[in-house]
Amino acid sequence: MTKYDFLVFHAQYDAFLEKLRNVGVLHVATLEEGDANLELVREKIALQARIDKQIETAQALIAAYNSAKGVTPLTPAPAGNLSLDEGLELLARFEALQTEAVALHQNVTAAERELQRMAPWGDYSAERLQRLADAGYRIGFYTCADRLYKPEWEEQYNAFVVNDSTNTTYFVTVTREPIADIEAETFEMSKLGSHKLQAELEAAQMAYAEKQAEIRDFAVANVEDLKRLTLQVGEIIDIDRVHINTMKAADNTVMLLEGYCPTDTVEALEAMLKEEGVYYESAEPTDEDNVPIKLRNNAFTRLFEPLTGMYGMPVYQEFDPTPVLAPFFLLFFAMCMGDGGYGVLLLLFGLAVKSGKIKIEMFDGLGSIIMVLGAATTVIGLFLGTAFGVNLTTLNWIPQGCKDLMITGKFGDTDFDIQMILALGIGVFHICLAMIIKAVGYTKRYGFMQNLSNWGWLLLILGGLIVAMLAVGEMVSVDAAKYALIAIGAISALGIYIFNDPKRNPLINIGAGLWDTYNMATGLLGDILSYIRLYALGLAGGMLGSAFNDLGAMILGTEPGIGSWAGFIVILILGHTLNLVMSALGAFVHPLRLTFVEYFKNAGYEGKGEKYTPLSRKVES
Repeated sequence: MTKYDFLVFHAQYDAFLEKLRNVGVLHVATLEEGDANLELVREKIALQARIDKQIETAQALIAAYNSAKGVTPLTPAPAGNLSLDEGLELLARFEALQTEAVALHQNVTAAERELQRMAPWGDYSAERLQRLADAGYRIGFYTCADRLYKPEWEEQYNAFVVNDSTNTTYFVTVTREPIADIEAETFEMSKLGSHKLQAELEAAQMAYAEKQAEIRDFAVANVEDLKRLTLQVGEIIDIDRVHINTMKAADNTVMLLEGYCPTDTVEALEAMLKEEGVYYESAEPTDEDNVPIKLRNNAFTRLFEPLTGMYGMPVYQEFDPTPVLAPFFLLFFAMCMGDGGYGVLLLLFGLAVKSGKIKIEMFDGLGSIIMVLGAATTVIGLFLGTAFGVNLTTLNWIPQGCKDLMITGKFGDTDFDIQMILALGIGVFHICLAMIIKAVGYTKRYGFMQNLSNWGWLLLILGGLIVAMLAVGEMVSVDAAKYALIAIGAISALGIYIFNDPKRNPLINIGAGLWDTYNMATGLLGDILSYIRLYALGLAGGMLGSAFNDLGAMILGTEPGIGSWAGFIVILILGHTLNLVMSALGAFVHPLRLTFVEYFKNAGYEGKGEKYTPLSRKVES
């Protein structure tokens, strides 16, 4: 990145910002005092959130309609060249339509509730009841619990039971005189008859359906305009933020702006600045600058940049963790899935998403990474000897040479599964790699003398492991290994306990080293043991898949019929679908945890950087 400072006369400032937006390469620096003025853009941010919510509503309506069988799919109309005010009027109209739909839905609910309330009285006519009242009869409608109904009321008050199918008795009294007292609750009858209540419900439902259709038609005609509107508001927000982060001088007549531009794109920026005659200064960023981050990765690693972004972008002096995150997350995911058959399904699903044959909003743009994860799961799953819950080492038709490549069985003469030892070994390697990256990265940022403690721990742990492995492999003698470990321990102790901070009192350094030792001894073991989840999740998924296979085989029986085969197929499809979804969820969450907690902690990764977001034009003129 190259740092720029601009000095612009206030009358030319807005035109200058438009030129910057057309070039689209400058990231405007955020001033520390700028946060207090964010109130200026909050209203517009809230407006953009309203627009985005209506876009989601419109897209959901169109998708729901298109997913129905036997309908001609709806295709949104292209966006028009609407002004900002016209776009806001469009938003207000769409929101008003939905408000009207809510009111109509309330009418449907009220009509349904009234019809349900009157249902126990059956089919009745309000007009006939009125004619009886006009003839001098007093008709009372009552309800009471079944146990409280008294048959003598039929003689005393000419009572007739209308409905007693539930625990409540509904009855009517027909008398010439008012009833003074009866131990039952009066029931307020609807002024409409049952037929009119039903007609009222159908009318309310029709009005609501017509309004929903109107909203859907509006969405088809205007959803692209709403998308354009949110981009227009986004441009206004960008400009407002630039104004917030602009310093003013000389009684607000001169505007001072600071920003950053990728070094490989400065030609376009400086060409515009020279053409406009804008005064500027450029320089290399310093350690104190909050430099924005633009990641540069190859096509494979770029797929995993969103995972890095979930934790936080690196600061300018840090290493980008994505190149290490990508292969390890891929390996961890595949091991947690642990099933080659599920990997094939993921691969096909990712291919369908990428080709557009499966359109699910939450998977938009993820087809490629799903394919990569599926391919890795297929390969690793086959090496682990499992496909659709079947232990491949038990199948006779698989060549022995392929079985020999599968990582199964016990580790040496121990009772530990070799897959568990493999998971722990990967954890040790991952943690050691993190410590190497921390030592190198901190040395680059702060200097070698300030990182003797990190190098001491790296020498102690990595050097000790290497010497131990050489001794176990009988590549060095026991005496040589003993002296090597003593030398490694002595040199490491100097960095850890004596020179961990050369500017500090040695006694304080010793105390800090002891505290660091306690944290390292307790934390490092727990970090490494966390990698057992790579083995445990794969084992759990395989056992659950095998259980569904066994359950299906039990239903199939020894003499299967059509019903047995149908049950067998249903159990396999439902069981393995459930297992696949659960395994995929675990295989995403747990590798992410191993990366964000165990790896980033030991790598000293901060993730407090600011993403490079240049001021650019979002809407074509």
